[in-house]
Amino acid sequence: MPPRILSVASRVVASLVVLISAAWACLALWYQLPVGPPLKIAAGLLWAAGGLAAIVLQWRGRAARALLCYAVAFALLLAWWATILPSQNRVWADDVSQQLSARVDGSSVTLGNVRNFDWRSDTDYTPRWESRSYDLQRLRSVDVAVSYWTGPAIAHTLVSFGFDDGRFVTFSIEIRKERGESFSSIGGFFKQFETSLIAADEHDILRVRTNVRGEDVYLYRVRLSQPDMRSLFMAYLGEADSLVRAPSFYNTLTANCTTIVYALARHIVPGLPMDYRLLASGYLPEYLHDVGGLVPGYDMAALRSGGRITDRAIAFDTTPGATDFSRAIRIGLPGASQ
Repeated sequence: MPPRILSVASRVVASLVVLISAAWACLALWYQLPVGPPLKIAAGLLWAAGGLAAIVLQWRGRAARALLCYAVAFALLLAWWATILPSQNRVWADDVSQQLSARVDGSSVTLGNVRNFDWRSDTDYTPRWESRSYDLQRLRSVDVAVSYWTGPAIAHTLVSFGFDDGRFVTFSIEIRKERGESFSSIGGFFKQFETSLIAADEHDILRVRTNVRGEDVYLYRVRLSQPDMRSLFMAYLGEADSLVRAPSFYNTLTANCTTIVYALARHIVPGLPMDYRLLASGYLPEYLHDVGGLVPGYDMAALRSGGRITDRAIAFDTTPGATDFSRAIRIGLPGASQ
C-alpha cells in the first residue's frame, strides 16, 4: 500500500476511534457526573470540543501530540469511571425496595420478600412483601413470559415456576431503580441502575404489565425435566444471594433480563448456542422453539396465539367471582394441561 494511502487510512481510523470514544465519554459524563444538568452539558461540550480538536490537529500533521493528549484525558476519565461502584444503599422505588432471600432445607424452600402488590395504577398500589414456602418435589412446570412494550424486538423476560398445588412464583431480573427514576435503555449502558431480582405472585408481576401498563404479554411452557426445573429454580436463588452479598450494575446489552436467564439456563442445559435473539429479547420465544426448548407438538404460530395472555388477564378483572389469576391466564395455553 502506498505511504500516502496508508497515512490517510491511519488518520481515518484514529478519527473514528476518537469520535466513538468521545461520544461514549459525553454520555458517561451526562449519566454519572454528580452535578446538575447545566454543568453536565458544559462538561459534555468541553469534551466534545477536545475530541474535535484532536481530530482536526491530527489531520493538520500534529497527530502524535493531539492523540497523546486525548489518550491521557480519556485514561483519566476511565480511572474516574472505575470508581463508580454499585450500591445497596439508595432511596429505592417501592416495588424494588426489598431483596429476595431464601432458606433451603432439603426440598423445602422458604422465600422472604416475595412481592404481592395490589396494583390500581403505576402510582396507586397496596404494597405487600410476603414470606412463602415451597416444596421443590412438587415443582411441575416452568413458563417463560415475554412482555412487549415497544415493537417486536424489545421485551422483558420473566420465568414462572408452577407447583402441583396450583401456586406459581415468578422471577424477574429488573433494574433496581431509585424513587422517581424510570427505565432508560441508554442509561442502562452507563451504570445508571443496579440489578434487582424480584420473586412475585403472578397476580402482581404479570397483571401489572397487562392491566396497568398496557404491555402485551405472552406465556410459553418450557420443556424441562423435573430435576432441571429444580436446578433452574435453585440457580435463581443463587443469583439472589449473589446480589445480596455484592450488588451489580444492570447493563442493557450484557446483563439484562434475557442474557441473565440464558446464563442461568446454560448451567442446566449445557451447549445452548449463543444467538442474536438473546439480545433482541422480543425474539426469545423463536430461539427457544428452534432449540427445542418449548412444549413439543405446536408450531410457533400456535404457541404465540395460545400463549397471548393479555386479553385473558384484562378479562379477569371484570369476571365476577374470579379468584385464580394464574389459572385464568392459562386457559388455552399450549402444554398447560400436560
